[in-house]
Amino acid sequence: MYTAAVTIWTNLKKDSVLFLLIFPVRNRLREIVGASTNWKDHQQALAERASLSQYLAQSQDELPAKTMKDSAIEAHLPLGTQPALREKYLNYHNSVRFGRILEDLDSLAVLICYSHTWNKELKRSPLSIVTALVDKIDMRKNIIYPDCDIKFTGHVTWVGKTSIEAKMHMSQYHDGAYTDVLDATFVMVARDPENKRAAFINPLKLESPEEEAIFQQGEINKTRRVELSTASLLKVAPTAEERTLVHNLFLNTLDTRTVSFRSRILPPNSVWIEDAKMKGLEICHPQERNIFNRIFGGFLMRKAYELGWANACAFAGCRPTLVAVDDIVFRKPVEIGSLLLLSSQVCYTEGMHIQVRVHTEVLDPLTRQHSTTNVFHFTFRVEKDIPAIVPQSYGESMLYLDGKRHFDETMRSQG
Repeated sequence: MYTAAVTIWTNLKKDSVLFLLIFPVRNRLREIVGASTNWKDHQQALAERASLSQYLAQSQDELPAKTMKDSAIEAHLPLGTQPALREKYLNYHNSVRFGRILEDLDSLAVLICYSHTWNKELKRSPLSIVTALVDKIDMRKNIIYPDCDIKFTGHVTWVGKTSIEAKMHMSQYHDGAYTDVLDATFVMVARDPENKRAAFINPLKLESPEEEAIFQQGEINKTRRVELSTASLLKVAPTAEERTLVHNLFLNTLDTRTVSFRSRILPPNSVWIEDAKMKGLEICHPQERNIFNRIFGGFLMRKAYELGWANACAFAGCRPTLVAVDDIVFRKPVEIGSLLLLSSQVCYTEGMHIQVRVHTEVLDPLTRQHSTTNVFHFTFRVEKDIPAIVPQSYGESMLYLDGKRHFDETMRSQG
């Protein structure tokens, strides 16, 4: 089922890459970490993993450098040649459920990073590699056919001391050739076998000017993420330009008859931001667990995407297409048995574009405490002009500005 195949990969020149089907990826991950496939055995498996701490490096210098080729993987989703697989991926628009693609990308990103850190002398990896964030997913094509084979390629592109970036490319075979569908950038972190503290990972050895350029882009991505985090509206005040924008939005909602701070009216062809929400609830069952017996990050992404898509569809009154996924942050793991609350908000619109933010949190039913786990940002496009979204409160104005920032960044990155 897992065989090496020689292929040509333009970014890495000619070399051997790991070739596999997408479906066994999670089984391969279980083999790497020694995770049990039976939920009832998970406690014993966790206890056994704790003993692997002795194999952790005390510094990055102890670990051999790996090349980009060492983590290169090509995985196939044979929707065209194996029709029985289509049911899981098919949506009622006779296209592919993008939420399922997010699940596959997440699993593949983890496997790519394990390939980079793999020690062939050990039967199991002492590292717990988990998704820290999805930096960006840019769509190159709006249509994904349900009856054509899909190919994923990816490799490690940047490495820090305990974090690692993996880039993936998805293409689909149609009309006799593979065409680009999307590019994705994931950032993972390495932790000890019990997933409690950071662990060192192998440095990256660069072998060509092309690889050096890829690595430098990873450095740029890291710097950009730090700058965006520093400028977050949860930390600092809006810019002067943003404050002027919010004030003009406020002035446009004043009732000219009363000229009162408390009297607000909705401008023509507009919707209050309060009226552009949609909520959901998931009970987190063991079926959706990852190899570390917490809820699979791809499952969280799928649920958030589907709620965000439904919200955009209801808001626009027509079917939206995805433009980009941006800045998904995994703040804390979701435990089995949690009540997962999802809240989707249309927070910015411009022309035919809709920016949607999905916030997820877990509710402890015994203590009634809420804790944020993820924030997702999706950019959609529809084939008609849509109403403007209008905030009323200061908090809603910050959601509006945050949505505008993500939308502007998406438009810049797409040229």
